[in-house]
Amino acid sequence: MNGFRQIAVSSGNSPDPALNLWTDWHRARHVSLVLCRVQQRLETQMIVNPGIPVLTVGKPKERLTSVAASGPGSGYAVAREAEVFAMTEALRFQDAIPKVTALSLAGVVAKLEMIVGADRDIGDPTDFPWPHIASVLSDLKAIAGDLPACRLNRAATRADVARHRKEATKLVAALEAHG
Repeated sequence: MNGFRQIAVSSGNSPDPALNLWTDWHRARHVSLVLCRVQQRLETQMIVNPGIPVLTVGKPKERLTSVAASGPGSGYAVAREAEVFAMTEALRFQDAIPKVTALSLAGVVAKLEMIVGADRDIGDPTDFPWPHIASVLSDLKAIAGDLPACRLNRAATRADVARHRKEATKLVAALEAHG
């Protein structure tokens, strides 16, 4: 933990709403990364198996149908949309930061952690104000302590992934039905 002591944080049951928001945001980010990996695996399969006839020893042979083949429930389209749903959920938690009041130094650390964590995904972390915010976060952690590693529940992650995939399947089916 970079030499910082840890701040005790419960998993979503804290009296500090900022810590609960951080827990929810951390979980949503994890789910979006899981779904991103699922989508990347399908992209890899599409590259390896584009559904194009190939030549084998003296005769053409059909490859398996492409993962990206259109049709109800296209695996790649569902995975792509599920990832978007999960990322959107994480962004909603980030958007809630100004509306949530931290009740402790740990809550302030959690809010800054989300802000700095969001910049890891977008933008250039060397541009103003990111190094400055990261510096304030580092100082605050040195004084107040660091947040513990977030312990994610596999069952909850699987449930979130399934929920996003279900939403994505409905969306893809609706889009395909409309042309």
